[in-house]
Amino acid sequence: MSFIFQPMTPAGLFIHGSELRFPVRRVYCVGRNYAAHAREMGFDHRDPPFFFCKPNDLESIVPVQKEAVDIPYPTETSNYHYEIELVVAIGQDAKNVSVEDAAKYIYGYAVGLDMTRRDLQMNMREQGRPWEVGKAFDFSAPIGPIHPISEVGELNQADIHLTVNGKTEQHSDISHLIWSVSETIANLSTLFELKAGDLIFTGTPEGVGAVVRGDVMRAEITGLTGITVNVK
Repeated sequence: MSFIFQPMTPAGLFIHGSELRFPVRRVYCVGRNYAAHAREMGFDHRDPPFFFCKPNDLESIVPVQKEAVDIPYPTETSNYHYEIELVVAIGQDAKNVSVEDAAKYIYGYAVGLDMTRRDLQMNMREQGRPWEVGKAFDFSAPIGPIHPISEVGELNQADIHLTVNGKTEQHSDISHLIWSVSETIANLSTLFELKAGDLIFTGTPEGVGAVVRGDVMRAEITGLTGITVNVK
């Protein structure tokens, strides 16, 4: 098959302990999936899970290994927020799966940041419009190495922690997810047929806030490789 220009190169995430890369197919994100974060965003009830997407290209996905990476402060915002999240990597096709079977479709886990132009997101929300300008921009998804589930086991409880310039800003446990990883996969698989290469950002705990140029973020989840991201 010939194309009129060179197709994009898929984003490839590092895999812990391997020279191979994980090719990214789609990026799904769960909104308001920690109760305390939902409250700080103005909501105080357990809604069914809802989803939005980020792009899957190398202009949006930022693979992080061990060294710190730089990301540029984005345009058209004055309220640029961090959101640490557990990222789940799907390893095989999943359609209409049960909660009990959902973990079978997980390839592994990683630490991720769902960077957000909060002012643009909130403006779109107030107008009932899509969130893409607030969520789906360049360099909006730094993601660390994927740890295969075969090595770390199923993650249902782990400390999740983000610092900015050494100060703790977010701190919780993934056991506090409103919708667990398995529940999220099962629900999402009724809406889309998940495929190998899909990523799921599972939601962020309370404590989200703004960063500016020169700030250094450190995101960690127990058992996974943490990531350091500098805002330039």
